[in-house]
Amino acid sequence: MAGRYDHNPFEEEEEEVNPFADQAAKGKKSGQSNYGGGAFYNTNPTSRLSPLPPEPAGFNYERDAPIDIPLDTTSDLKKRERELQAKEAELRKREQEVKRKEEAAARAGITLEEKNWPPFFPIIHHDIANEIPIHLQRLQYVAFTTFLGLFVCLLWNIVATTAAWIKGEGVKIWFLSIIYFISGVPLAYVLWYRPLYRAFRTESAMKFGWFFLFYLLHLGFCIFAAVAPPMIFKGKSLTGILPAIDMISKHALIGVFYFIGFGMFCLETVISVWVIQQVYMYFRGSGKAAEMKREAARGALRAAI
Repeated sequence: MAGRYDHNPFEEEEEEVNPFADQAAKGKKSGQSNYGGGAFYNTNPTSRLSPLPPEPAGFNYERDAPIDIPLDTTSDLKKRERELQAKEAELRKREQEVKRKEEAAARAGITLEEKNWPPFFPIIHHDIANEIPIHLQRLQYVAFTTFLGLFVCLLWNIVATTAAWIKGEGVKIWFLSIIYFISGVPLAYVLWYRPLYRAFRTESAMKFGWFFLFYLLHLGFCIFAAVAPPMIFKGKSLTGILPAIDMISKHALIGVFYFIGFGMFCLETVISVWVIQQVYMYFRGSGKAAEMKREAARGALRAAI
């Protein structure tokens, strides 16, 4: 029995004599099928299947190809860990150094001020909510309003004098109004608003003294501009009551512009009076007046020695 199955069916063999071959041929000639009219199929057992083509070399879809994946060794991991620890130590050292410098600057009275106002084009440092004591924030906001009010007054002054220049009042008053604006606004910030801001933030008596000196000059200018007499300055270069009365008789529209400017300077004067009054009351009540006197006395003594 084992010999039957050892035979290779694909092996080339000599053609054997088929005793049924003649009968199959006769059936073909007579047009009859083996199944009585069904589809004819080859009953020749000597037919062989064609051998399958040889398999390609990469039949396993490259699963047998080696994949070169670099694996970090233990020494590489330890080396990277040491590098990270060294970088972390360096960053910690730099942070401590920056902190030490900031503390030294704070002890020396030096503050790092980042420009943050106005938000669309920062040119000054201004952060009342975080740097001014809460009981002084309202007063600081009102003082800031007077600074912005001066900006608006001088800007409107340019508009009014420009209209007057167009109507034949001369270019001189327009140039003067430009000078008032480009000098008045920066000087107001440097001479009295920033000293008040720093005085509230650091409780410095000398800063309060600096504020009082130049804020009185600011107040005097606002009163003078509200009247605008024809002396010192060219009278119509400021939108005071006297130029407004003169212009209303010549050009009604320009006279209205001057009256609006007069009202702005009056409002600026009233608010400025309230600010200096409140700051002085706080200055006296907090004991800064006595401290400023002691500092002034020590300064005079050092100057005398």
